[in-house]
Amino acid sequence: MSKPQFVEDNIYHVYNRGVEKRNVFLRDRDYLRFIHDLYEFNDVDPVSNVWYYFNPKYNEVEPHYIPKERKKRKLLVEILAFVLMPNHYHLLLRQLRENGIVNFMQKLGGYTMYFNKVNQRVGPLFQGRFKAVAVTEEPHFIYLPFYIHVNPIKIYRGSTSLDKTMKFLESYRWSSFPDYIGKKNFPSITSRRFLHECFGGEKEQRNEMRQLVKTKFADLEKVSELTLDDDFGMLQK
Repeated sequence: MSKPQFVEDNIYHVYNRGVEKRNVFLRDRDYLRFIHDLYEFNDVDPVSNVWYYFNPKYNEVEPHYIPKERKKRKLLVEILAFVLMPNHYHLLLRQLRENGIVNFMQKLGGYTMYFNKVNQRVGPLFQGRFKAVAVTEEPHFIYLPFYIHVNPIKIYRGSTSLDKTMKFLESYRWSSFPDYIGKKNFPSITSRRFLHECFGGEKEQRNEMRQLVKTKFADLEKVSELTLDDDFGMLQK
């Protein structure tokens, strides 16, 4: 897939998955590392040290011990939404400066170095360079945030009730959905004002997701049949 031309202020769906569909997140530490990298690498300036200590109990990734004299980040992109799944990720990005997305994703590629070192492996971790699609049509734009945030339903194996399914999505930690509905998760990662202005506040977004799950996954017993590779094309119908 050829890359689109990245233009400032435009929005792009960026994604990739593990080589040979392998899992790229094996433990909480891996998810936390990638989320930390989403924060740390979103900066024009070079990163001097990314080997921070992670405490899985924290629901924030900006280290509390960063020196006060550290300069404010100069963001390359706005991260509007994200989700991390065992073998892939989705990002909804708005480019803020020239080459912002390319530079950000090149930096984010450092996750492979971390993963290989921790797991004593060599070679590529993802299927080539990241994939990107320009969001140019309104229906596509309306669809994408919900597509991204409903992804964890692929690994849901609990009760088939709508309430329990929603509770799972609302508590899935490796997603920006909890922050969009007012549950502090990783609030420093995303820039949420724009999507709130487009789709409403916390209550409205929770209700929209509930309605989507109710209508598009009417037979929740079939959710257990979903796989990580299902692309939810049904959501566009």
